[in-house]
Amino acid sequence: MKVDRRQALRRLAQLFVASPLLQRQLLQSQGPPAIDPVLEPAIVFDFAKLAKEKLDPVAWDYMAEGASDEAALRDARKAFSRIIIRPRFLTDVHKISVETKLFGKTLRHPIFIDPAGGKNCFYPDGENEVAKAAGDTDTLMITNGGIDEVVASGQGPKNWWQFTTGGQFRTENSMLNFVERVEDSGASAISFTVDIMHVSHRERSIHNKFVRSWCNTGIPRDAQGNLIYKEGDEPWRTGGFPSRPFPTPTWETVMKLRDLTDLPIVIKGILTAEDTEMAVRTGMSAVIVSSHGARQMDHVGGTIEALPECVQAAGGKIPVLIDGGFRRGSDILKALALGATAVGIARPYLWGLTTFGQQGVARVIELLRTELALDMGMSGVPSIADIDRKLVRFRNYRL
Repeated sequence: MKVDRRQALRRLAQLFVASPLLQRQLLQSQGPPAIDPVLEPAIVFDFAKLAKEKLDPVAWDYMAEGASDEAALRDARKAFSRIIIRPRFLTDVHKISVETKLFGKTLRHPIFIDPAGGKNCFYPDGENEVAKAAGDTDTLMITNGGIDEVVASGQGPKNWWQFTTGGQFRTENSMLNFVERVEDSGASAISFTVDIMHVSHRERSIHNKFVRSWCNTGIPRDAQGNLIYKEGDEPWRTGGFPSRPFPTPTWETVMKLRDLTDLPIVIKGILTAEDTEMAVRTGMSAVIVSSHGARQMDHVGGTIEALPECVQAAGGKIPVLIDGGFRRGSDILKALALGATAVGIARPYLWGLTTFGQQGVARVIELLRTELALDMGMSGVPSIADIDRKLVRFRNYRL
């Protein structure tokens, strides 16, 4: 059979195209395959960089800042470097489980979503976006409120706690009304934040002339990029002597709250053994060792430094949770080894929210969850129950 030149060239081209070597060369020349942008950030800190690039500088400062000198903000991260992991080998780690239990409920992982104000500065309808991500990842969420429709739709968290700073506790009637609303809403616990009876000086926002109502609306600017102040706006300032119009809650207040509901009551903002002992004595269900993201009292150190004394004071009678500066799976592993039952995050999921909304929050949680599992496997502890105090030690010197 006679083959003309055109047919011969066509067959030669087909051979080249079918060549595995040529296909590999073509793929290399085209670069890596495109992936979903939310999967591009490899670690939690990558989301922080993206969020800073995206946000108005005033909104970024509001999210990133700590109180006063920001000493506690720096200590929150620095303290982790003082804790060293002591891995154990020749244990069977072919299957890793990060499930744990709290108040009789199984948690898919020991990471929970902390309450955080100002979400609308970072992403529209932020609270509901976070609630949907909590539902996607089966993550415990402490909510500021307003997620009723998301929860009713089945898209929200299956396990969620209602946040309060105690404003509803001024009278017994208002406290009772609050308890009834929370119980009717389907919340599985009440989380009472006790470290914000006065608001700190957050000096980045003060210098930026930040208006706190922008937490709900976003940062207003005109076409030239100037901040817009409407009548009645009061930029954050220093020099005002602290006072409150009503008495602030006390341990007697939470004892009254305890009498009104069978829901677990969790005290958030504890940093000492003494307050942990009081929580046990007054019938509280758990405490969260927290410094409010280092945004309230400064110079209190890292929360991970306060954890051991609080765990010891609890004496196994109530769970001790923690938040503050957690950015790595190894950070979470260290807290669990020191006796924490679960670990809360705020800024990391806010970075995810800022960059990709619901998907970004879910991705941050999954990165931390998988990092924790990997670190557990490399440390020889296949389950949360296998983690104990012997897994870590403290450096005997300061870095």
